[in-house]
Amino acid sequence: MNLTSIPALQDNYIWLLSNKENRCAIVDPGEAAPALNFLTQNQLTPEAILLTHHHADHVGGVSEIVNHYPGLPVFGPKETAKCGATHLVAEGNNVSVLNSEFSIFEVPGHTSGHIAYYNAPFLFCGDTLFSAGCGRIFEGTPKQLYESIQKIANLPDDTVVCCAHEYTLANLTFSNAIWPEEPNIAAYLHKISQIREKSQSSLPTTLGLERKINLFLRCHEFDLKRKLSTEPEKIEHWRAFEILRSKKDCF
Repeated sequence: MNLTSIPALQDNYIWLLSNKENRCAIVDPGEAAPALNFLTQNQLTPEAILLTHHHADHVGGVSEIVNHYPGLPVFGPKETAKCGATHLVAEGNNVSVLNSEFSIFEVPGHTSGHIAYYNAPFLFCGDTLFSAGCGRIFEGTPKQLYESIQKIANLPDDTVVCCAHEYTLANLTFSNAIWPEEPNIAAYLHKISQIREKSQSSLPTTLGLERKINLFLRCHEFDLKRKLSTEPEKIEHWRAFEILRSKKDCF
């Protein structure tokens, strides 16, 4: 499988997974033109669209793409039924695309019906987990999003995390402010600063890397809890997550 990130809108990525037969799956097309141009330039034929949630910057290009490829199946959670989804899926379902099986995880928090698609090693997680960060909580609760991220954390280190926004530098800047003496974060902030100065993408990332540089995956660590509370021994992991997310919202 070949993985491609297609820049869209202000800071979105449309993900495209293709096989040797020049067939592909399109994930979260926030707008149509970049995806359609890439398909034409690379002589690719889409086999399906996969949607993670209902926000416009993830579904805005669906109708135009389907107009170009009539009958193209569009998979998504129940909340995308009005966004062009033709096949509604939930946790426990599998989606057969590109002669492969994609497992569905329900990962509520950013939205109430958010899902992720996993076909080892690729994870398409929308706005649930970002490199060095996580999504804002719009419809769910902090505990829901924490538990959703724990599902992702159970995957192998070599999982290729395909998140939907170029937020890595901003996330690392926040993390470094929270924990300036943490060497993994400081080193990766320096690296990503150089990458972004060249307008290069910081994604995809790997789960193994994220375990080191993503504070939202480290809320069980006592040293991080000490940064967040005067009584770190009394804080449940998800409460530490809630405090951290609140601080990021105001950063």
